Amino acid sequence: MPTPPNAIVLYDGVCGLCNRLVQFILRHDQADVFRFASLQSPLAAELLEHHAVPADMNTVYVVLNHQQPAEQLPARSDAVIFILKKLPGHWAFWGGLCKLLPRRLRDAVYQLVASNRYRIWGKYDACPVPDAKHRHKFLDR
Repeated sequence: MPTPPNAIVLYDGVCGLCNRLVQFILRHDQADVFRFASLQSPLAAELLEHHAVPADMNTVYVVLNHQQPAEQLPARSDAVIFILKKLPGHWAFWGGLCKLLPRRLRDAVYQLVASNRYRIWGKYDACPVPDAKHRHKFLDR
């Protein structure tokens, strides 16, 4: 049976919170599920265009089954829940628990955090360069 393609996390590369999310995933992704591309990259633009979704820097996306007939693009809280559920231990539990909440409520909380993220977590002038040991996971480098 072929190995499923890696899930691609599309994130705002200059956002302090988003970069912390990427670092969190890198620390916990023991099964090597995830790859990354910043929303500022041509790759992200191509992927979003393929799904007829306008780029929204306030949104994290996960590309599932990339270049497969069943390719999907969960966004906002659905993307975060997918990420949590793929991480080991209690993170998967929290992802499952969050999934029980109505999407409308989850996305409202997500939007509240997203609209304040630069003010609280800061903003970089450019996308930070990943560590050499993780560079192969960044598809837009």
